[in-house]
Amino acid sequence: MTMVAAEASVSTATDGKGVGPLLRAWRERRRISQLELALRADSSARHISFVETGRSRPSEEMVLRLAEHLDVPVRERNALLLAAGYAPRYPETPLDDPALDALRDGMERLIQGYEPYPALVVDAGYTVVAANRGIAMLLDGVPEELLRPAPNAMRLTLHPEGLAPRIRNLREWRGHLLVQMERQLALHRSDQLRALYEEVMAYPVPEDAPGEEPDEPVPYFALPMRIEHEGRVLSFVSSISTFNTPMDITVAELAIETFLPADAATTKYLHTLVG
Repeated sequence: MTMVAAEASVSTATDGKGVGPLLRAWRERRRISQLELALRADSSARHISFVETGRSRPSEEMVLRLAEHLDVPVRERNALLLAAGYAPRYPETPLDDPALDALRDGMERLIQGYEPYPALVVDAGYTVVAANRGIAMLLDGVPEELLRPAPNAMRLTLHPEGLAPRIRNLREWRGHLLVQMERQLALHRSDQLRALYEEVMAYPVPEDAPGEEPDEPVPYFALPMRIEHEGRVLSFVSSISTFNTPMDITVAELAIETFLPADAATTKYLHTLVG
């Protein structure tokens, strides 16, 4: 079963009545037996079975405990609670709400601290909510229509008028990003994310799409993004960070992506820009 197919099975389970089908779908998605889940949640396989079949209504505490051990995203935990007849536990605070002032300030300081290396913050739909000067450098020359009103990281990267023509290993990097989106689709029932996935997947990839090898073999420790910038080829590997134990849906769905130099030449060049 592919990631997208797995997401469809979870979505189908959402249409069932009660919390049981949802919990069963998440358990099967995680490939965990009823017995293993019961041991993790300090319960019994019999009780897990009764919950999944609707013979037993779990307590609010049990729903949250099972969700935690099944690593269910925060947004979907609310869906589980609603299906079980309880009120949602996690709020969804707009990012521009004054309550998140400290969060926004902290993220800005963090990505600025990575300069001259590129870093940005995206939400669950890959909308860019913050970016540093390293990202601005890479986006130099991208058409304005792709940069406003709310730029999307996937669209900026894979659009034929975005960064795609400058990415030297476009086929490999595109494949990496599509798989990343498929994994997200398997966890989030999001029409917006699915529409974005279908959009970027449909972007044409020229038969002669860039795919050259570096002049000298480099023992990369992760798949790099190799991109042209002012006549040079820069190599980056990306690292994605999320917030630990988030109690708000908005915060849970934010991701900080940093692009670290994958070779000495890229490191040296970036530091000359700020020197």
